[in-house]
Amino acid sequence: MQLLNFTSILLLSPLLLPAPAAPRQGLSTPAASITIDYPENGSIFPPDMEPPTFLWRAPSASTTNWHIEVLFADGTRRPVTTPVGEPMTLGPIDPRCVSATNRPPALTPQQAASHTWKPDPELWAALKQQSIEKPATITIAGYSRGVPVSRGSVQILTSRDPVGAPIFYRDVPLMPSETQKGVIKPIEPKLVPLIAWRLRYLDEPASRVVLEGMHTCANCHSFSRDGKTIGLDLDGPHNDKGLYAIVPVEPQSTIRTADVISWKKFRNQMEPGKRIGFMSQVSPDGRYVATATEVQYYVANFTDYRFLQVFYPTRGILAWFNRATGQVKALPGADDPSFVQASAVWSPDGKYLVFLRAPAAESYPPGVPPATFANDPNEIPIRYDLYRIPFNNGAGGAPEPIRGASQNGMSNSFPKVSPDGRWIVFVKSRNGQLMRPDGQLYIVPSSGGEARRMRCNTALMNSWHSFSPNGRWMVFSSKSRSPYTQMFLTHIDAEGNDSPPILIENSTASNRAVNIPEFANIPKGGLLHIDAPAAEFYRLYDLAYELTEKGQIDAATAEWKRALALDPSDARARNNLGGIFLKQGRLPEAAAEFRKALSAKPDLAEARSNLALILLQTGQFAEAGRLFQELLAADPTSMEALVNLGGVYLMQGDYAAAVRTLREARRLEPDRQPVLGNLAWLLATCPDATVRNGAEAVTLAERAAELTHRADPVILDTLGAAYAEAGRFADAISAAEQAIALSATRNDPSLTAALKARLARYRAGQPYHESR
Repeated sequence: MQLLNFTSILLLSPLLLPAPAAPRQGLSTPAASITIDYPENGSIFPPDMEPPTFLWRAPSASTTNWHIEVLFADGTRRPVTTPVGEPMTLGPIDPRCVSATNRPPALTPQQAASHTWKPDPELWAALKQQSIEKPATITIAGYSRGVPVSRGSVQILTSRDPVGAPIFYRDVPLMPSETQKGVIKPIEPKLVPLIAWRLRYLDEPASRVVLEGMHTCANCHSFSRDGKTIGLDLDGPHNDKGLYAIVPVEPQSTIRTADVISWKKFRNQMEPGKRIGFMSQVSPDGRYVATATEVQYYVANFTDYRFLQVFYPTRGILAWFNRATGQVKALPGADDPSFVQASAVWSPDGKYLVFLRAPAAESYPPGVPPATFANDPNEIPIRYDLYRIPFNNGAGGAPEPIRGASQNGMSNSFPKVSPDGRWIVFVKSRNGQLMRPDGQLYIVPSSGGEARRMRCNTALMNSWHSFSPNGRWMVFSSKSRSPYTQMFLTHIDAEGNDSPPILIENSTASNRAVNIPEFANIPKGGLLHIDAPAAEFYRLYDLAYELTEKGQIDAATAEWKRALALDPSDARARNNLGGIFLKQGRLPEAAAEFRKALSAKPDLAEARSNLALILLQTGQFAEAGRLFQELLAADPTSMEALVNLGGVYLMQGDYAAAVRTLREARRLEPDRQPVLGNLAWLLATCPDATVRNGAEAVTLAERAAELTHRADPVILDTLGAAYAEAGRFADAISAAEQAIALSATRNDPSLTAALKARLARYRAGQPYHESR
């Protein structure tokens, strides 16, 4: 089925229809039945919604005109006097989203045979007013030259419950890219700016774009219950999936880098293949964020644009972020690594979480071919159960399975708790979660019980649902009418009974898809635009980094400066710009950038190390030594810090400390060639006789020479000095001669001259240190 966009379907004429030959008293009984495809009988509309477009099909092609009549519950009849029955058409196409990997929407044979009618504003207002609690009947009759040939009726209702809030959703192109194992990549990076975020008030004819043109991908989002805070997954530099923005909702909202947190703070996660922060949710009061972390997931990208990807977690634990303290902690009771625990949502009072759980699985077991389509039997099988767990101010508790949404032979996922706390709506499918072709919506008491299949389900994919703030309406996504996903609405009463699906028309272009719809408690005018300088900063960061890697230093310097103009406090960008200055020999400028980086992020080891190296080079040994010691306090195994601290001691004349430091480095990595060489040279050539140790120097230098295959003249020079200190002058002469031969081939006259001078001393039976 294809997406319908009814923006330009109806071309009404002010001319009145000629009165049909019949009926005179109402509509006479026709010869055949009309099939009214939409809205379904018993559909319930909100009082604050634009009129729908009725769709019907006639059994006879001989119909020349149509007559519509509205019958209200009080017996009043209201004929439609404007032309009706225009053929169904599709809405506008976004030409930017046309590609060789998708197809433009097209009418199905059933749709091509459909006729349409949209009530005018005056009639729709009357229809809504007079169909509260008691249905209005809309009768459609087809005529052929004044003779009735077909007839059909549908009854609809209007609820007293308004929707009362807009829907925030993502508007995306469906343009599959090449598959890449383990990488969520439904779209090429260059096409990411085509993604838009929209806000739709249902009493308005169209949505408004509030965010677009970002060069980094933004994903799942959530709002606090009062609509004053939004949380949004945001990809950072180098496709970093570990960032999350928490932003106050204002008419002109802004996502700054200062609003972005990194889930990598949790247990210092840096492992490849683990998603850090998955389907995060802001708490109702906006104080916390629940997320899944340490996540491994199964992902497959397909070339079929209709269902172009599948992804679901196979391992993971729940964690929570405290906005007041900036801390991320695991949630006890939902942190068992033998399970996958993910997709947590809050109860309305914030006292407990509902999440999915299943035994942990391997994402890509050997010998299993990759899936090539949605619900491919080669997908890694996983069936989730829904659990609830107390939040208990972060202390967690014992997880309990939700009866009716667990152990039912299906995969139960994507729970949403109703605002009154009575109900949970979730998706049931054969495998995995989200965007499943067979996904069906079920409702179950929040305390557990019988799960009921909802009336609103469509024929193909039902998911991404969200309750309105008053709890009486639910929006969800479906592909029943088109592979380009659309939004639908259903009414849910206090007893959990829902109504047939209502299409939210004109949500986007007919060749774009709607997903992640969520009701937000935002008044009109409360959110007009979202600016995202953080995303632009990440784009510039990636560009500058790429130019740096390519050696295009001038262009890279310009882009680093542009990025820092957006966020002067970003420590990594400061460090990277300082690194360019360091390579260019612009030491004062480099040192200034490294100091700014440390001021912004005192624990940035790279900036501390780089600054210490500059201080070492410029003779500021005391401060350099302090910085290297600070690095070792944070990481006692840092080889670079140990070796460089040894260099500081050497320059200060503290030879014993230098030897002690280098010996510690060798203990950590016995075969680290630079450590072997430096320590051997110091033991062989040190002016302090109490430090020199010829035998140890020989052992170290011989190992270094072995590791370099006796092909490094500097190492051979060290070996010669070690032999001389040990009194093995014949060996020292041989090593020096080999070093001279190698240095000559490298066209290094200064090294060759120094080696020849040392060779002369060895031939005279003098060790290196006597030449000092």
